Amino acid sequence: MTQYYDLLLGLIPLALGGITTVLAAVGVSFTLAVPIAASVAVALIGHGMFVRAPGASAAPQPTSQTVNATPDSQINSAD
Repeated sequence: MTQYYDLLLGLIPLALGGITTVLAAVGVSFTLAVPIAASVAVALIGHGMFVRAPGASAAPQPTSQTVNATPDSQINSAD
């Protein structure tokens, strides 16, 4: 799961800077391009916090192993 959050942390500034640059290059005003790019960055943060929360993945459960106890190995208090 570490790889997902590493990718997410890299995408946040990339989305903010990259989308702002692309929109400004296309002709969108800078004052409109920054909030659009910031909303994408906020959506990435929200996805990492609420959709794929760090505690959401269940830890692998240990396999239960049954111990076959024979009557000879049981301790009886009456003995």
